[in-house]
Amino acid sequence: MHPYLRELLELDLTIGDWALFGSGPLLVRGWIDNVGDLDIIARDAAWESAQTVGTENVLGDGTVIFEIGAGITVGRNWAYGDFSIDELIDTAEIIGGVPCVLLEHVIAYKKLADRPKDRLHLALIGERNE
Repeated sequence: MHPYLRELLELDLTIGDWALFGSGPLLVRGWIDNVGDLDIIARDAAWESAQTVGTENVLGDGTVIFEIGAGITVGRNWAYGDFSIDELIDTAEIIGGVPCVLLEHVIAYKKLADRPKDRLHLALIGERNE
């Protein structure tokens, strides 16, 4: 298991109040071997927990996130797209004990972000879903 995933599960965040977003769902599935960090969307009890164990960071657009350890970032929204955090969390699928946003949302996010790694990940998702 990737060290970031192990660290995330050790946080024991309240299931139903968070989900793995960004490239994390691909890591959990074993489709990629590494990530720069894990992006977590959170609400309610999971958000409160993140505030107690993480270090607050305010991004340039005013978004507040909490960084936990070397590779976990917890937020209530993300820079790309207009996603309903409640919908993303409520529809998350549990993979290996980790709630992951649905692939359709990962695809939408990566299309909007359109970074080089996102294009690679979209191609990989396309190959896996053929």
